[in-house]
Amino acid sequence: MLEKYLTIKDSVSEELVEKKSKFIAQVFNVESEEEAFTVLEIVKKENRDARHNVFSYRIANGPERASDDGEPSGTAGVPILDILRGMKLQNVLVVVTRYFGGILLGTGGLVKAYTDSTKEALKKANIIEMILQRKYEVEVPYSYNDKIVYLCKNNDYKILETKYEENAKLYIAVKNEMALKFENDILEATNREAKISIVENAFYA
Repeated sequence: MLEKYLTIKDSVSEELVEKKSKFIAQVFNVESEEEAFTVLEIVKKENRDARHNVFSYRIANGPERASDDGEPSGTAGVPILDILRGMKLQNVLVVVTRYFGGILLGTGGLVKAYTDSTKEALKKANIIEMILQRKYEVEVPYSYNDKIVYLCKNNDYKILETKYEENAKLYIAVKNEMALKFENDILEATNREAKISIVENAFYA
């Protein structure tokens, strides 16, 4: 099981024209195979007149898939997937929409057009590392809230959310190897008044 992976932060796109055919590469961050198919359907609806909507995706600790969507076998989907593999990207969907320009490109030309458009789109991407971490809920009296915030800012603890109820509830992501130190730091900073619980293990940047 992966404990960290590279992905993109925001969606990016790039357009390439090759012998009058237009190739529109769009790259999306997706969290599951279901989300990948949902986004793919949206792209297809937005490009109803396109000849092909080639796609590839890789899901962290999940499946990967490629489709030529009617192009000659091996000329589109798999070459794009190979780029994602080479860049070690996960939770990424690439859709390259082709509007046919009337001129056949040949096998080599197709591979080049699909890979070039994908590479150019990915050059725009903000690539980030996602790390498997523990998400904690830390409940403290309000008098300790600022102290917890200060503690997190001065350590590698990431405050995800704060809820202000009867007490302050802070949701904090902590790398697994720092979990014991974090728990001790919180208890020490609050004179052991903090209530600490693990919500889940999840990926965070």
